Amino acid sequence: MLRNPADRRTLLWVLLAPTFVAVQYARPDLVPYLSVVSCYFALACGIIAHNHNHCPTFVGKRPNQLFAVWISLFYGYPTFAWIPTHNLNHHKFVNREGDATITWRFTNQHNAFVAATYFFVSSYYQSGPINDFIKTTRKKNPAFFRYIMVQYAAWIGAYALMLALAIGLHGVRTGFYVFAFSIALPAFFSLWTIMLFNYDQHVHADPFSEHDHSRSFTSPVLNFLLFNNGYHAAHHEHPGAHWTKLPALHRELEPLIHPSLVQRSLWWYWFKQYVLTPFAPSLGTVQLGRGPMNPPGAEPTLPENDELGARLQTDTIPAE
Repeated sequence: MLRNPADRRTLLWVLLAPTFVAVQYARPDLVPYLSVVSCYFALACGIIAHNHNHCPTFVGKRPNQLFAVWISLFYGYPTFAWIPTHNLNHHKFVNREGDATITWRFTNQHNAFVAATYFFVSSYYQSGPINDFIKTTRKKNPAFFRYIMVQYAAWIGAYALMLALAIGLHGVRTGFYVFAFSIALPAFFSLWTIMLFNYDQHVHADPFSEHDHSRSFTSPVLNFLLFNNGYHAAHHEHPGAHWTKLPALHRELEPLIHPSLVQRSLWWYWFKQYVLTPFAPSLGTVQLGRGPMNPPGAEPTLPENDELGARLQTDTIPAE
């Protein structure tokens, strides 16, 4: 049973994702046209994984666990990894020292090269919290550790089976082509793009401000396609809120947020920052506040209303 009726669209999206993969497996000639569609649905599954780890989709532990395994196959990585890197780390430090996903690890410059390579840097440094979380869970919560292993086995096993199926249907060369462009490339696109979103939602924001810690994008089209992921400031201040609540929460917060951190179009923001700014620096973002340096004695804490994150601090399995 769904906790929120609006997640009927969530379920529709996670059913459409394998549908477009199946069409490409049946008709390799359609891969050039449908691969981009699969990239979008893989990205959507990544956003859904994020939402699910903050606000579980179903009533009951088992359906939530099965759902997490299912979306892992399209998102590109076992979804439990959101817990140590995002729920328990990023939401605690919010681009300050200690955040595994900081945007300023080697430079606080904001340009296309730093944005494009952020995925590789952030992935490397997120591996630490993931590995530590697995080790801790193995000792303190064997049941959840077994579930993590199930996620890994399902993720690797499904990809191996889908590659074998593609080769069995179409031969080695075409099979690799179908698998690569219907599953592997969309999964990589999902991971890379979600980290790019994280970068752009925090670079040059003020990590110590009550409301200026995140950049939001308010385009109705973008937020429909990405389940309101553009309302990032509202999400950070109300991480346990269902994605359908974020537009209203953003409207309440918007008057308190620096105007430069509320952008309507993500596309125009990217074009202005990464294409025009090298020629017209005044168009680029500037660091708000004192910059991403932790003040002495500051001890960040998780937001109280991050219901899943708070629950996981006590090493419990996410459930309702």
